[in-house]
Amino acid sequence: MGSKNKLKRFIENESFDNVIQPSRDELNKFNFAFRGKWKEKAFKNSNPIVLELGCGKGEYTVNLAKLNPNKNYIGIDIKGARFWRGAKTAIQEKLENVFFLRAQIELLDFIFEKNEIDEIWLTFPDPQIKFQRRKHRLTNTKFLSIYKNILRDTGIVHLKTDSEFLHGYTLGKLEEMSINPIVSNHDIYKNLNAPDEVIKIQTHYEKTYLNEGKKITYLNFKFNE
Repeated sequence: MGSKNKLKRFIENESFDNVIQPSRDELNKFNFAFRGKWKEKAFKNSNPIVLELGCGKGEYTVNLAKLNPNKNYIGIDIKGARFWRGAKTAIQEKLENVFFLRAQIELLDFIFEKNEIDEIWLTFPDPQIKFQRRKHRLTNTKFLSIYKNILRDTGIVHLKTDSEFLHGYTLGKLEEMSINPIVSNHDIYKNLNAPDEVIKIQTHYEKTYLNEGKKITYLNFKFNE
C-alpha cells in the first residue's frame, strides 16, 4: 500500500464514528474515557462484548457482528490503515454493534476494566516461531494473564490459526496453568466439531491457506474451566 493511500485511510478513520484511536499517553495514565464504560459510552446497550485481537482488515470482526447482532464487537489492531476496510464496511452495512480500536494489545488492561469482556478471538496471529520472538506470541504467559484479567469468570478465548506450532504451544501453556481446552481441533474442515462461527467465516488469508493445502486449527478455553 502506498503512503498516499495510508494517509488517506488515516484521515478517513478520524471521521468514522466507529473508530477510536487513543494516545499511548492517555492509556498509560488510566485516562481512557471508555475503560469500564464501553457498553454505556460506545454501544449504548448491555450486550456482551467480544474482542478480536490483531484484527487486520476486520473481516472476522465484521462477520461475527453480522452473525451475532446481540453481541458487541471490537476489532483491535495497531495498524489503522488495515482495519479501515472493516470500519468502512461496518458503516456501509449499518452495523451498530462494531467498533475498531487502534492500540497495542499489551495495553488491554488500560483499555478495559477487570471482567469487562465476554470473549476474545485470536484469528491467524503471527506464530512468532523464532525463539527470540516468543515474547510477541499472543498466547504467551504475559498475554494470557492480561486476557484473564479483563475477561468475565465465564469468559472464553478462541484461537483459530493455520500454525500447528502455535496451536501446540498454546496447549502447552494451558497445561502449565492446569486448564483443559473445551475444544481442540487440528483440522476444522475434516473434524467438524468447531462452532459455526469458526466454519462459516473465512478471511482472505484463510482461503489462501486452504488453497495451499494448509490445515486450519482451532481451540477454545476458559480460564476457570
